[in-house]
Parts: sequence; structure tokens; C-alpha cells
Amino acid sequence: MKILATYNIKGGVGKTATAVNLAHVAARRGERVLLWDLDPQGAATFYFRVKPKVKGGGEALLSGRREVSDAIRGSDYDNLDILPADFSYRHLDLMLDEAKKPLARLRRVLRSVSEDYDYVFLDCAPSISLTSESVFRAADALLVPVIPTTLSIRTFDQLDRFVDDNPDIVRKLKILGFFSMADTRKRLHRELADELRAQRPELLTTQIPMDTDIERMGVHRQPVTALFPRSRPSRAYEALWDEILAHL
Repeated sequence: MKILATYNIKGGVGKTATAVNLAHVAARRGERVLLWDLDPQGAATFYFRVKPKVKGGGEALLSGRREVSDAIRGSDYDNLDILPADFSYRHLDLMLDEAKKPLARLRRVLRSVSEDYDYVFLDCAPSISLTSESVFRAADALLVPVIPTTLSIRTFDQLDRFVDDNPDIVRKLKILGFFSMADTRKRLHRELADELRAQRPELLTTQIPMDTDIERMGVHRQPVTALFPRSRPSRAYEALWDEILAHL
């Protein structure tokens, strides 16, 4: 079982859209997929038409009082299950702080379903916190969407500094950055993308376009890869998944 976290310190960069669509792409290809919505706002849960509620909340999952398998819900798609968001996740930092070995807690929670899934996607809230550090320890790779704007690139630099300063936390974690919500009609987007690619040749080559089809996900409550499978963003998510697999 591989654990992949969609993560960025900054919000509004396409983390949830990435998690939702890549999870759907992987499941459609026959992989057994679980998406855990760790964001208390519950956007990924909403997209999959699942109620954002876990009996006993996050504390019950972290403490082991509630089995993960009991909290998992099916989706409308074969091979794709959802571990829903819960508003109590806003207190995950406090829950982890009170737990033994907090950095290992999320991976330990998921261990009980490791034989049931090929891939687990963690849709993370934007922050640098104890929850983030536990995600870093649990995940095999961070999938980091970056908008070609100055502030978005700045948060990528902040993540780099954290990784450099905390090798004991990130260990062998792969960090796979890629451009998201990119508008090639904008000169600034093109210039910043070229500049960052020159500085960071390790960036994935696939970029997710700014596209109204992605925005329609909220109206129809479906992944864009299900709604418009031949659309430009759907093809981009397919290509992104192929590229991620090559790095895993």
C-alpha cells in the first residue's frame, strides 16, 4: 500500500481537486483506492457525495476506539472508498499532541487496512503543524500543486526549508511538485513557470490547467475525470498519474 498526500502550506492551489481526480483515475484503472479527507472543511467528502461525519470523531480513530474499516464509506465508483472528513479534525493537532508517538500515529491508523488498498490518498488541510508532520511521516510521497504565482512559489520554498531543517521527520519522503491552475494565456504564469522549472528541474512536467470544467465539479459533485473524461483537465490528470507512478 502506497500513501500519497496532496499537500501545500497555501490553500486554494488545487490540492483537493488533485486528490479527488487522481483517486478516481487510479480506481478506474483497477487499483483499490482509499481517499482520507483530513481537511475539516470536507471538500473531497462533498465531491464524493458522502456525509462528513465520523462517529466519535478524529479522536476515536487516532486512539483506536473506532476501527478505520467501520468509518470507511463507499463511493459511486468501483474500487474507490472514502474515509470522510469530520469537523473534529480541526483539533487533530491537539489529539496528536496527547498521543504516544504522534508522528507515527496516522501511519499506524492506516496499517489496519494496508491489505485492502493499493493506494491511499490523504487530502490535507493547508498548514505546517503537528498533523502535517504526522502526514510527512506516514506518506510515501507528497503531491504538491503549485500555481505559477509569486506567493504560491514562496510557500514551496518554505516547504523546502522545512524539509532541509527536519530530515528526521521527512526521512525518505518523495516530494513531487507540479504546476496547478496554470493559465498559459497569462504572461506572468508562463514566465514564472519557466523560471521555476529552470531552478527546479525535478518538477513534474505535467501541469493542470485552469479550466472551468474543474470548477463544475462542485456543481455536479463528481471528479472532472468522471464528468468530462475527454476534457483537457481530465487528460492532464491522467498524464499526471502516469508521471507520479513512474517516480514511485
